[in-house]
Amino acid sequence: MTDPIGRFTRAIETASVSGAGVFADDAVLDATVPHWRFTVNGAANIETELGRWFADPARFEEIHRTELPDGELLEFVVTWEEDGEPHMAHQTHHIQVRDGLIISDRAWCGGRWGAALQAEMAEAARL
Repeated sequence: MTDPIGRFTRAIETASVSGAGVFADDAVLDATVPHWRFTVNGAANIETELGRWFADPARFEEIHRTELPDGELLEFVVTWEEDGEPHMAHQTHHIQVRDGLIISDRAWCGGRWGAALQAEMAEAARL
């Protein structure tokens, strides 16, 4: 598969972002997470960081890929099991690609939601 974003999503599903080889050596991750924003530089450092985010095999409950002139807007809801508990996250990634590799990933993550928080959100949605 030559599509770097397709390889990235597959690496998320298989918990293999570390070593996936989808980021350019000079790539930049600009991440906004609950109550924080940070930057990670370089393929190895980005793969290590995102390897922590996607450490367990996952399933995309929703995934939307919107082509952009220089890459894609990737939006998804992903679920996984961690220590026997179901988890969920909602993320958006504005990804730029050059020469078949990701050179920039501006990511926004709503957080990691365990079973209790998912139940609380489901209850709030019923109101």
